[in-house]
Amino acid sequence: MIIRGKKSTTACPPKLQRRREHLIFWPTAIAGALLDVAGKKAVFAWLNTKQDLSVSVIDGFLRLVMTQNPGAAFGIAPGRRGMLIAVSIVAMITVTAVFLFARPTKKLAIAALGLFAAGVLGNLYDRLFNNGMVRDFIDVYYGDWHWPAFNLADAMLCIAVVLLIFSTAFSQPGPANRPGQGPLRQQK
Repeated sequence: MIIRGKKSTTACPPKLQRRREHLIFWPTAIAGALLDVAGKKAVFAWLNTKQDLSVSVIDGFLRLVMTQNPGAAFGIAPGRRGMLIAVSIVAMITVTAVFLFARPTKKLAIAALGLFAAGVLGNLYDRLFNNGMVRDFIDVYYGDWHWPAFNLADAMLCIAVVLLIFSTAFSQPGPANRPGQGPLRQQK
């Protein structure tokens, strides 16, 4: 808002601010999860038509493959479907609770939480509806060295962690976080 050539210092009303936060978190979470699930389905269907079930995208660096992971990241806890589903549900509840009750206001942190939720939901979908197996299709490699195959949900989880680190590392402390200020003000 501009008043007589100056910007208003009035903050956004809390209800409008909260609405904006929801318009970042929920579409990011839902669209990300849908993109992951649709991406897995499309890539696996396309690779099923290929003779060797893989396609080089960048020779010597990146290819699309068909793999299924019975565990978590890097193949941890293979065959522990029930435990991995429970961990995913707890992670989803935790991320949603942080968004709803900790009420982050930084757009970067809200987007990161949305990406985290998307990644959890995408892999949870596979665990529930693909016999506990998570479909991975991105293979990054150099020569004979291969990073473990991953999918879009895994990429969203990693991006979310990096964004949360940046959001925290480069944030200005609020009044409650500054020494001698806020609710825990030191008495002299």
